[in-house]
Amino acid sequence: NVGHISRMRKTHPIGPRDYDMLMPTRKSNHGGMAFTLDERMHLGIHGLLPPCFLSQDVQVLRVLRNFDMKKDDLDRYIYLMALQDRNEKLFYRILTSDIERFMPIVYTPIVGLACQHYGLVFRRPRGLYITIHDRGHIATVLRSWPENDIKAIVVTDGERILGLGDLGCYGMGIPVGKLALYTACGGVKPQQCLPVMLDVGTNNEDLLNDPLYIGLRQKRQRGQEYDELLEEFMEAVTSRYGMTCLIQFEDFANTNAFRLLNKYRNKYCTFNDDIQGTAAVAVAGLLAALRITNNKLSDHRILFQGAGEAAMGIADLIIMAMEKEGTPRDESIKKIWMVDSKGLIVKGRGNLTHEKCKFAQDHSEIKHLEDVVQDIKPTAIIGVAAVGGAFTEKIIKDMASFNKRPIIFALSNPTSKAECTAKQCYTLTEGRGIFASGSPFDPVVLPDGRQFFPGQGNNAYVFPGVALGVVACGIKHISDEIFLTTAETIADLVKDEHLSEGRLYPPLNTIREVSLRLAVKIVEYAYKNNLATVTPEPTDKEAFVCTHVYSTDYERFAADSYAWPEEAKKVLSVKL
Repeated sequence: NVGHISRMRKTHPIGPRDYDMLMPTRKSNHGGMAFTLDERMHLGIHGLLPPCFLSQDVQVLRVLRNFDMKKDDLDRYIYLMALQDRNEKLFYRILTSDIERFMPIVYTPIVGLACQHYGLVFRRPRGLYITIHDRGHIATVLRSWPENDIKAIVVTDGERILGLGDLGCYGMGIPVGKLALYTACGGVKPQQCLPVMLDVGTNNEDLLNDPLYIGLRQKRQRGQEYDELLEEFMEAVTSRYGMTCLIQFEDFANTNAFRLLNKYRNKYCTFNDDIQGTAAVAVAGLLAALRITNNKLSDHRILFQGAGEAAMGIADLIIMAMEKEGTPRDESIKKIWMVDSKGLIVKGRGNLTHEKCKFAQDHSEIKHLEDVVQDIKPTAIIGVAAVGGAFTEKIIKDMASFNKRPIIFALSNPTSKAECTAKQCYTLTEGRGIFASGSPFDPVVLPDGRQFFPGQGNNAYVFPGVALGVVACGIKHISDEIFLTTAETIADLVKDEHLSEGRLYPPLNTIREVSLRLAVKIVEYAYKNNLATVTPEPTDKEAFVCTHVYSTDYERFAADSYAWPEEAKKVLSVKL
């Protein structure tokens, strides 16, 4: 960041270290010793760096060696976040060099651990912190952000971080991690991304008593003041950045997630990743699984462990997919069963929310999941309740006894909250289970020598590509049809050899290609359905999308475009 600091020193009467602490996010396009001699001379930093010139490839080697020296994954997370602060180009070069290796560090599962210890790992601010006390002047807070051309925002209030509960201001690690994948997996330009924490307090007593806690030390604000904060935030964002600025809601509690999505989905360019993103990736896995079971989605009876925002989102998209197959909506709903903390959701059961009532079946009450599985005999079970180990040995064996190829999705994050492991699924079903998980699991080798590579139903297959497509063509409202198109596109990219290996998703190392294909499909859909605002319509949609993709290559300064002082000309004439 030394070049950026040097430029600012000419107009700011503060030292480099002071300025580095004040600026939260923007970095130089270059990384330290990659500056050429003429660039160092022009930026006034000649002598501040060692005389050697290191290419980005050599810098990557240095980062990897330092990364391998860290003692645990939390230290590796801290190291990569520090790299993101000081050299953004190099950070994304590292991530894209081996996304399968680095994504678990900057995203799930390690980002969950980082959020739990955010006060300890906090080094410098990243993103905007807007509190309940900022009501009335959120527009002013937004003007504090140094970038004016923001295309995508990920916002959270920290109430339901992964399966870890209310982490308050510590939840900022989620928007930061999500937007890192916007760029690494989807190619959205990082300078056009903004992480936001809406700090309305926390009900987590441990955090309120934690001397390292970085948020408001008060109980979580609800009711009218909360709603007014959200309303002002949405209006301020679109007033400053335009109606096509994408606003992704992340890790809001059930009580607010559905309500806010329904309130804003047709008014702003917004979606909820926990509801719609999870739905798209889960349905993509189911559509891919149909090539193994050799039947239609409407032929299946699907049981959810959990009835929160993820389960509701997946169920709604499954119904949309079944309707597309030709099954009436009423018949589709009858194929969806849900279990919450009180048991099977059935008609006549008290205290059901509006969302749960839609999926209440005409059946007697059953309390325990094992009994529900034995009675309903589902063809597929999907875990989204963050109850670790919920799919017991009996449940998995029962699923294998009912079905030739049982579908078992343990989608809860982080890994400790997974309903079962890949090894348990493959072993207890004798290799017949069709498995997907939310967090990564290692390959499984059965005693007979068969090897399986568990499919990771990671939302990273969805939101980066959706964001790239939406941003590229300027969509104002994101419909559910876009997420069904997303699910179908991802499933189509799964090859037969992937299915034979146990994969229900394309390999993670192809995720940038997946995101590009997905973005192109969304752009095609947008122009076909008059949803795009960017004109004129491009004839080559893929080339159009590629123009919006971020490059990790260092940008070079053109020496001829500057008026050089005589002293610099003399130095530049020397051949090194």
